[in-house]
Amino acid sequence: MNWKMQFGCTALLGLTLCGIANAADKSTNAIGPQWIGTWAASPMEMKIDDPVANSTYRNIVHISLGGDTLRVQLTNEFGTDPLNVGAAHLALSAGEGKTQPGTDHSLTFNGRPTVTIPAGAFVLSDPIPLQAAPMADLVISVYLPDQTIASPTCHELGTSTNYIASGDVTAAPSLDSPRTIKSWCFVKGIDVRTSDKNAAAIVTFGDSITDGAAATPDANHRWPDYLAQRLQADKKTANLSIVNEGISGNRLLYDRAGPNAVARLDRDVIAQNGVKYLIILEGINDIGRIPKTGDPESSVTAQDIIFAYTQLITRAHQHGIKVYGATLTPYVGAGYASQRGEEVRQAVNQWIRTGGAFDAVIDFEKATQDPKNPSMFLPAYEHGDHLHPNDAGYKAMSDSIDLKLFHEK
Repeated sequence: MNWKMQFGCTALLGLTLCGIANAADKSTNAIGPQWIGTWAASPMEMKIDDPVANSTYRNIVHISLGGDTLRVQLTNEFGTDPLNVGAAHLALSAGEGKTQPGTDHSLTFNGRPTVTIPAGAFVLSDPIPLQAAPMADLVISVYLPDQTIASPTCHELGTSTNYIASGDVTAAPSLDSPRTIKSWCFVKGIDVRTSDKNAAAIVTFGDSITDGAAATPDANHRWPDYLAQRLQADKKTANLSIVNEGISGNRLLYDRAGPNAVARLDRDVIAQNGVKYLIILEGINDIGRIPKTGDPESSVTAQDIIFAYTQLITRAHQHGIKVYGATLTPYVGAGYASQRGEEVRQAVNQWIRTGGAFDAVIDFEKATQDPKNPSMFLPAYEHGDHLHPNDAGYKAMSDSIDLKLFHEK
């Protein structure tokens, strides 16, 4: 059993799901069906307005690869106490927090409808027979009975309308006057089972630009979403999923929003099911600290960022993952831009293009820059803060990626 599967069994403690883990382990040799991540969101600690407990959290998620058997990952990875889950359901979405008739399934954990997730851990549900098309919207409803939840585990910027309702309404087709929230809470991923030996996952790893900041809410217009659409439309890549592990505000070297990228690589990339490719777009928030004089984190250099990249590349390569480096998009005009920061960004991009450490280069800078002012976003592609793309900018980023990077050799 490889280390990822051993961890999965250990983290579940009394939940004897090692049989599932062993089946996934065999998939590395393309023996029988395998599990592939089809949706994910990087977990992080996040405050939720009271009440947290005795509530149902209804998360709306947009998968990439379809299938007829799914399983759900529930998370308490940033919790400081065990998390009691009283019920959880999976269904196809009918929009506005509603579920499609006849698609609701109760999740079980080793045959039981409830589960206690240890502090710092996550759990896998039993497999659920549910026909889900590629690019489908699913509903994951999680009921938390009365308990103290000091450190909820969520993904803060979902760019998706999710719902919180009182009591256990996990099986309800619709919710009565729920609160809305833009974050995904207590759920971190969905896996799909497939017999396609060439099926695999692409992890997009980065900060707010990968997370989809400033994209139209509920439209799935992040650049990884547009890439998933392109992959599904090409028969040579329709067996590939997108697992988006961007965190808004995230940095390579220092904690800010969520753990730094070097720290979270194992959980958010290497531990993903079926991952074959990794796209890294991160570092602009490290560069953005440069103007903060007196801040010990403001002394970041191009070599510091390159060091972090080489660490990520080396560790991913050890697990047979191809790593593609994306150049940092323009940022002059942004609130935290500086002359020295721009010099660092240019030096980093030059290394990405010519250093030879990445398996391939994706030139997002070229795809989004203004030809008349190359250090700035093309006005038609930026949201207005000179840092984040708008929907058109995210699409341009996706369109710039050569799908041949993902064709089987």
